[in-house]
Amino acid sequence: MRMDGGMGMKRRMNKGWPWLARIVLLMVAMGFVLLMAACGLTSEPSDADGESSATQLEENGSDKQKGTIKLSYAFFAPENTFPAVQMKKWAEELKKRSQGQVEVEFFFGGALLDVHNMYDGVKNRVADIGLSATTYEPGRFPLLGISDLPSGYPNAKVSSQVINELIQTFPPEALQEFKIITSFATEPSYIQSKVPISSLEELRGKQLRISGALNPVLEALGAAPVGMSQAEVPEALQTGVIEGNVSSREVLKDLKLAEMVPYVTDFPLTVTTFVAVMNRDVWNSLPHNIQQIIDDLNSEMAAFTGEYLDNHVQESLEWAQQEHELQLVSLSEEEKKRWEEKLRPLQEAYVQELEQKGLPASEYHQKLYELISKYSQAN
Repeated sequence: MRMDGGMGMKRRMNKGWPWLARIVLLMVAMGFVLLMAACGLTSEPSDADGESSATQLEENGSDKQKGTIKLSYAFFAPENTFPAVQMKKWAEELKKRSQGQVEVEFFFGGALLDVHNMYDGVKNRVADIGLSATTYEPGRFPLLGISDLPSGYPNAKVSSQVINELIQTFPPEALQEFKIITSFATEPSYIQSKVPISSLEELRGKQLRISGALNPVLEALGAAPVGMSQAEVPEALQTGVIEGNVSSREVLKDLKLAEMVPYVTDFPLTVTTFVAVMNRDVWNSLPHNIQQIIDDLNSEMAAFTGEYLDNHVQESLEWAQQEHELQLVSLSEEEKKRWEEKLRPLQEAYVQELEQKGLPASEYHQKLYELISKYSQAN
């Protein structure tokens, strides 16, 4: 009886094991699926989570190098000159304000483009950005010729701010294919000569270098102008091609001209305008935030450059007087009037000439003197 009862129970148990095993296996499988699903949720974030993570990386700067924008910037003069100081300051501010997104590579001293092909080189993207003097290309920037003539600027900060605003108000037609990133000007230029010049008689026939577009100024005073870039002046003085230089006075130190021209005639003349331009395709490719930073820097750099130059001119004069016994030659009041009478008609005649060609020269001329008054009072 016990055996039969035991065998019956065993048979009943054997019949129940397959059912129980199936339940256990099913529970194990379901647990495994749930585990895999949980792992998947933690290892593969949703699109929203991924987007948030990318934004956080960008904000933390962890991925900064991948988005670095590199720009090439060319200039015809040496690295120690004041326009080059402006270039480096501009690039420093751009890098800082973009949180390192933009880096600028410089090509000074005509290493990439020189004074004769700067703007055309930028147009053809030999360089992304180029800086040159508009007075080196006679006839290409007619309206700027008005403000480059003797106009009574007290210093470089005023002339730079005035001309920067004029260029923004009256964009040069010759630069329509470019993006103008900034503009500025020198202080009024002065005659720097091998011999003292204190009268029109002493000036007559002297071969003096000046920016090509400003030749009429020296012609009106009776001198013999020689148009050339500032970079060519040291050699021209050494070889006797010229007897002096008409320029802002920082070059006495920057280009060591005080060694060759120990006299400066204390009579303000013309200014030289500089305009920095960017290739239009390069500009269009920049992110909006970078474009906004560059636009913000436009007027700021004009004020910075003018103020820097005014301070640097004083340093250069002191250096030249101490190291090379530079002498400032003053004109008598009567002699100043003679020079002013020779120069006064130039600007008015030029304005009328441009008006006849259909350019808004009178409007530009009026705005010029309004801005000189505005910035002279502000500074």
